[in-house]
Amino acid sequence: MKQLSYEQAMDRLSVITERLEDGSLPLEESLKLYEEASALVRLCSKYLDNAEQKIAVLSDGEVQDD
Repeated sequence: MKQLSYEQAMDRLSVITERLEDGSLPLEESLKLYEEASALVRLCSKYLDNAEQKIAVLSDGEVQDD
């Protein structure tokens, strides 16, 4: 999987979710999409963790400046 931005990963997750919820996919394709979705969730989680760490660092800097 190429490196996607957070927004691209979320868009792809939305498409996958719609396809899986449709219920008309063969089992093998559903499993492949589920696997891709799991990887995308991990990627998005990593982005959010990094953002949270940056915010914490920035917030600590603001507290010290006050």
